[in-house]
Amino acid sequence: MSKTPPDTARILIVDDEPSIRRFLRVALEAERHVVIEAATAREGIERAALDSPAAIVLDLGLPDRDGIEVLRAVREWSQVPVLVLSVRSDEAGKVAALDAGAQDYVTKPFGIREFLARLRAVLRDRATPGAPAVIEAEGLRIDLAAHRVSLDGAEVKLTKREFDLLRLLAAQPGRLVTQGAILRTLWGPSHTDDSQYLRVYVRQLRAKLGDDAADPRWIFTEPGLGYRFRDV
Repeated sequence: MSKTPPDTARILIVDDEPSIRRFLRVALEAERHVVIEAATAREGIERAALDSPAAIVLDLGLPDRDGIEVLRAVREWSQVPVLVLSVRSDEAGKVAALDAGAQDYVTKPFGIREFLARLRAVLRDRATPGAPAVIEAEGLRIDLAAHRVSLDGAEVKLTKREFDLLRLLAAQPGRLVTQGAILRTLWGPSHTDDSQYLRVYVRQLRAKLGDDAADPRWIFTEPGLGYRFRDV
């Protein structure tokens, strides 16, 4: 059995143009990368949270939200490298993207060799690797790829939403994930003020994990701010 090449990375492309996504997919897969696609801001934020990409290629002209908003949303909980790919060539636009947390900026139309070189540089300089495939802490085992959770060897049955919530928190152990970031990622931008809705799901998740909010083992509440998974 052949081994996965060590330089293979999971790349998320967030662009509403199918032709651009196809073009980039061919080029990236030729470089042995794994490609994830998103056509909207909402889908891009969700995929960034749930698929743990090694880097994001982000278009700014998305149909539902500006790409800068996507970048700011992702930066609330992740330092995944972001390479902006946009038709906007003005200096102010580039500065805004870089100030919002992008690592580099490529203007459309672009040469694929330059793009791949810039992506390689972004991957070399990335601050943090992608989340591990399995997270374990005090008898709790979360298999991110298989969408399975077990506690002391017994399977814990979670709904898709409960699992996505646990995955979002556990993929960033020890780091605060704000209520707004969770709601925006899992339910969309129209639900960013539904903190009570989120509390219901956290309560359900804790009940299934046997986690006590007053003396938590895994999910810690930061009152008025959000939630933090224990540092593993």
